[in-house]
Amino acid sequence: MIIKYAIGIDLGGTSIKYSLICHNGEFALTGKLPSCANVSAQAVIGQLITAINICKQFAEENDMAIQGVGIGTPGIVDDSNRIIIGGAENIVGWENVFLSDILEKEINLPVTIGNDANLMGLGETYYGAGIGYKNIVFITVGTGIGGAVVIDGKLFNGFDNRGTELGHTPLIANGKPCMCGSVGCLEAYASTVALIERYIERAKEKNILLDNTPEINGEYIITKFKANDSIAVEVLEEHCRLLGHGIAGFVNIFSPQRIIIGGGLPESGDFYIEKVKKYASKYWLSACAENTEIVAAKLGNKAGTMGAGQLVLSGI
Repeated sequence: MIIKYAIGIDLGGTSIKYSLICHNGEFALTGKLPSCANVSAQAVIGQLITAINICKQFAEENDMAIQGVGIGTPGIVDDSNRIIIGGAENIVGWENVFLSDILEKEINLPVTIGNDANLMGLGETYYGAGIGYKNIVFITVGTGIGGAVVIDGKLFNGFDNRGTELGHTPLIANGKPCMCGSVGCLEAYASTVALIERYIERAKEKNILLDNTPEINGEYIITKFKANDSIAVEVLEEHCRLLGHGIAGFVNIFSPQRIIIGGGLPESGDFYIEKVKKYASKYWLSACAENTEIVAAKLGNKAGTMGAGQLVLSGI
């Protein structure tokens, strides 16, 4: 049997995670580089080329045939023209970038690109919590909320790859401003950033000083929740209710076999998934949810590179 390899890259605002992946999901090589996303698009491209060349050199030294490169990137990707159109607020100048064409001239390998959350969902479908299922909705809860929809084992992206921006599903009419420019989006209410903002807001309302506390992040709030801190309990309950409300909408639309939730908060324990389930079940239509499970993702920060590799290997 011929062993096939792909380079899978997960591009983020802080780092570039890269892997040389076998078709069975095993890693031959993994690594990480700074993304230089706060410098320029050209700087990011330079780092991508460095990461790809590291993988190519390893493959050459070990007689491995690389089929191509898959890259998961923030923002909207135009499949037809292989362009990053925009929508990546965390990367300077990441608009109208002909990324596949630029890289292919430099590295002499075919390059396929996709939205990072979509490829995380693809990774979970083939190698993680979605194994054995063909109809999945994937949600990642972090700085923002990303998502992917898998129908009959294939990514559904809408016409011309412009859809499945699940974090920007309208949730609250005339609600909070969102980074996308709209208001009331699921991301504005149920992301980790929204949870942190709500915790700080409630502490100020109760005249609780936070000046001497450690960095307030999702992990801090989870720790306080487990210690039965009243504000942490309140805001995490609210967060799970809002996220569950949004997820119920996805269940009613897609009736998936599994809703897979990734990100730091879902990794904090079974209690988180159970809370989200409790609230989602209050809002979904029971007939739509009859065959749906809500589960935590399994791959952690490997999901993006694995999905990017699968984007290449599934097309062979």
